This record gives sequence, structure tokens and C-alpha cells, in this order.
Amino acid sequence: MKGSSYLTKSAGYLFLILVSIASVYPFYWMFVGSTLSDSDIFQSPPKLLPSGEFFNNITGLSASAPIWQALGNSLLISTIFTIATLYLCAIAGYAFAKYEFKGKNIMFVIVLITMMLPHQVTLIPLFKMIIGFGWQDQPQSVILPALANAFGVFFMRQNMMSIPTEMIEAARIDGASEMSIFHKIILPTSLPPLAALGILSFIQQWGNYLWPLIILQDRESTTLPVLLSQLVAPGQVVYYGQVLAGTVISIVPVLILFLLLQKYFISGIYGGSVKG
Repeated sequence: MKGSSYLTKSAGYLFLILVSIASVYPFYWMFVGSTLSDSDIFQSPPKLLPSGEFFNNITGLSASAPIWQALGNSLLISTIFTIATLYLCAIAGYAFAKYEFKGKNIMFVIVLITMMLPHQVTLIPLFKMIIGFGWQDQPQSVILPALANAFGVFFMRQNMMSIPTEMIEAARIDGASEMSIFHKIILPTSLPPLAALGILSFIQQWGNYLWPLIILQDRESTTLPVLLSQLVAPGQVVYYGQVLAGTVISIVPVLILFLLLQKYFISGIYGGSVKG
């Protein structure tokens, strides 16, 4: 029995190791490829150790495409979007979790139903609306349409239901206003779910491709994912070392954000599963 248990555990660990290698290898090759010249990238057998071409690839990429402008556009759009989404989803989730008002359940069901609508069905009316506002090639055309999304409202509502109502009532008895309670009690208490939602929202907007591709047609206003896709467009010479170098640049902000907020992420994700 002990021998069988040992073999089972060993097989399980071996399987997990193989899956981990298969998952990590594409990212490792991306980093390695960004340091290679194009001829080295297609060498057989492939090189598995970094070389010294990274800064040359970055220089070539900067000369052929406005990579830093696109990076700044993505950072601006994703940061403003994340902050605004957190605030709006938090205040809406708080209202659904702790307030009683007529039509509350119906409104919440409507919010949940919107999660089932494919994003593609809204593209045409949204495009006509943005053009009517004169917002084409402007950051707000990407930021505003997805604010206070249904998932964020639902996620914050589930987490805020675990906040003791007695704490809110005590603040009201002490004379605190509703907005003061929200800013000084609810938001500080909800830091883990806010951090988790912040990471998810930032990643969602950072990797957003279809809508910016449609509405940001000026190359100077475009975002990083759209610009990188244009580097491998049909009919043009593709410098894969430059493309990989640009891809490495594109994942650095996401890695930094996750490393800064990782201690809140797991507790925030699972916080809504327990109600107090």
C-alpha cells in the first residue's frame, strides 16, 4: 500500500511538473526570443539561452512604430479605467448589498442579465454613439463604455454582504453621513476584493483589442495590443525579435501590478464565498 501510494504521489508530481513546464515555456521563450536576432530565432535547434540583442530590437521597434506612445496610451486608459471601475462597482455593490429599496431585486437581475449579452452585439450602436459624441481616437471612447460592468458590481456586492450591518448602523448612530460611511468604513474594509477586481479590470483593459482596433484608428492614439498586431500584418516584413521585445514590454505592467497586489488577490477572490 505504501509503495502504491508513493507511486501515485510521484506520478502526480511528475504530471504537475510537466504541466508547469508546458505552461511556463512559451513565456520563457518570449523573453529569450526578445534577446535574439531574427536569424537566431529561426535557428535549428532553437537557442534556449538569452543573447544580447534586446536593446537593438527595442531600438529598431521604436524607429518603426510609436511603441512608447502606445505604451503610454495603454497605461493611461487602463489606469483611469481601473480606478473608475473600482469606485463605481464598489458604490453600486454596496447599494445592492446593504440598502433596501423598491425594485432592488429586479434591478440586480437586470444587471446579471447584461452579463449574458455578447460584447459583439453592442459594437455597432456603441460605435455610432461614440462617433456622434465626436470621441473617435480619444481615450474616453475606450474608457467609458465598459465602466461599472456587471461582473464588478456582482463581485463587490457578494463581498460586501459579509460586512456586518451592525458596524454601519453604529456609524449612523454616531452621526456619520452615508458617503462618509462608504469612504471611511466600507472601502477600507473591502481592500482585498478591490485589489482582486483591480487586477482583473486592469488586465481586461490592458489586453482589450477589438474595441480599440475599431475606434482608435489614428496610430498615435492606438493602444499597445493593437500596435503589436499591426507589426505582423500581411504584406510587410516581420521582424520577430522586435515583435517579441514589444510583447515583453507589454506584460511588464501587468506583472508589476500583480506582484504589488498578490497578497490581496486570493483573499479577495474567495471573500464573497463566506457571508457574515
